[in-house]
Amino acid sequence: MPVDFTGKWELESNENFENYLKALDIDFAIRKIAARLTPTKTFIQDGDNLVITTQNAIKSYELSFTIGVEKEEFTKGFDNRMLKTLVTWEGDKLVAIQKGEKANRGWKHWIEDDKLYLELTCEEAVCLQVYKRKD
Repeated sequence: MPVDFTGKWELESNENFENYLKALDIDFAIRKIAARLTPTKTFIQDGDNLVITTQNAIKSYELSFTIGVEKEEFTKGFDNRMLKTLVTWEGDKLVAIQKGEKANRGWKHWIEDDKLYLELTCEEAVCLQVYKRKD
C-alpha cells in the first residue's frame, strides 16, 4: 500500500529555490518575492487519485492527477507553460516527469520522519523543500 500524503503541510526550509526558478526563466523580481513566501500544501488522496493544492499569500495552484495516467498541465501563474505530466510511484515516492520545453523537469514527494520532502528539478537545477505537518 502506498504512503498516504493526505493532510496539510507548511514549508519549513527551501534550498536552492531561486536557482530552480532561474532555470525556469522566471524573472528576477518574481524570484525574489517567491523565495520569501511560505506556502502550505494540502494533499487529498483517494486511491490512485490525488489533488495537491499549494497556497501562499499571493496565489493558489491546484494539481489533480491519477497515478500512471499522463495528462496535459498548464502551469498558469507559475511559468505559464504547457506540459505533459506523468506521476508514478517509485517505492514510497510520488515521482512526476514533466515533458515540455525545459529538459529534466519534474518533482518527487516523499515522507520521512513525519516531514514532507519535495525535490524540484529543471535542467541542472535541483531544489529541496521540507514541509512540516500542519494539521
